[in-house]
Amino acid sequence: MLSRNRKARKATPLPGIGRSVFAPRDLLAEALAGMLQRPARSALTMLGTVLGVGAFVAVLGLTATASSQIDARFNVLSATEVTVEDIAREQDEFADAAFPDDASDRVERLNGVRHAGVLWTVRPRRSAAELAVTAAPVGDTGGEALNVVAAAPGALRAAEPRLSQGRLYDDFHTDARQRVTVISSGIAARLGITTLETKPAIFIGGQPFTVMGIVDDVQRQPDVLLSVLVPQTTAVELWGRPTDGARMLIATDLGAAPQVAGEAPTALRPDHPEYFKAVPPPDPKSLRTSVTSDLEQLFLLLAGVCLVIGAVGIANTTLVAVLERTGEIGLRRALGAQGRHVTAQFLAESGTLGAFGGLIGTAIGTLTVLVVALIRDWTPVMHPVTLATAPLIGLATGVVAGIYPARRASSVQPAEALRG
Repeated sequence: MLSRNRKARKATPLPGIGRSVFAPRDLLAEALAGMLQRPARSALTMLGTVLGVGAFVAVLGLTATASSQIDARFNVLSATEVTVEDIAREQDEFADAAFPDDASDRVERLNGVRHAGVLWTVRPRRSAAELAVTAAPVGDTGGEALNVVAAAPGALRAAEPRLSQGRLYDDFHTDARQRVTVISSGIAARLGITTLETKPAIFIGGQPFTVMGIVDDVQRQPDVLLSVLVPQTTAVELWGRPTDGARMLIATDLGAAPQVAGEAPTALRPDHPEYFKAVPPPDPKSLRTSVTSDLEQLFLLLAGVCLVIGAVGIANTTLVAVLERTGEIGLRRALGAQGRHVTAQFLAESGTLGAFGGLIGTAIGTLTVLVVALIRDWTPVMHPVTLATAPLIGLATGVVAGIYPARRASSVQPAEALRG
């Protein structure tokens, strides 16, 4: 009975004194007061969270924006390209070159095909001197180490070159086996060719070739910019048929590439379609997913590192604040504040720091996406979920960082604090 009376007396508040209450409004006011007491330190503390959340928003925004651009460019160019490779030697070691002489005509008759042609890199039969490229007649020493590529007119058209001078050779030059060539502007500069008005010629292994056109750029097969292009019939006459590495470049209408890739081997060789490997364009969804996932993994890792740094900064600052305000904590406890009230106060301060850092980081990340999109002439893409989640990440980072300092503050005894 005596023990029950003692418990009742301990549980009953003294007359005129109510239960200790810490309203949310008071909690927020105390948190803001703690931040504004030392604004410079609070700003530096938020820096890590600002960088982390800003990087988070910028990464997701830029990857979403880049994804839309990847889709657009893929549909315009990559989705209209098919490559057919000669793999006859892999199927039959006694097989010769699989592409027939009229390969371009066979494939260009398929629905959806705009241009098609065979090309291959010419290999010397005896020595590299057979393919030495010079700008002077026979007798000139040395020469440029350039690849010589035999290309059908359809292959040139499929590559979509941009001419700076002259023109491309066509079916007439191919049928007549004329010794003409098309080179890039870089190769022309190396060979000292500045204009085609004088009908300049280059020499390949001592054989003269009239330069018909100079190319500035190509949309497909950029490796041809490093090569000297000659008609495939001329190459066969001078250096023989290709032994390996022959391929066909096909430009299709938008959406026709998968169908053309399935039909091209049979159109080329109905008797042995297995001699060819048609490479259609990759699925745009998988391409976009792989590109965006690589970007997200890299930059989200950096964002996570920034958030960890920000959390450590908030934890360190809050812990220092606990040590500096030991007397204040003791006074609050002496006036009736309980340990949970002190814990809530310091958690509110650290959470407010994180929330402000998250808001500022969200604004900076969004501005970054807009600036990059403006510079690149892109359409900015921002998901509402990202903008709503980012400040909450800052808040969560601040609360987690303040758990240990808050518990440390709640364990301060009033008597010891006031005595100190």
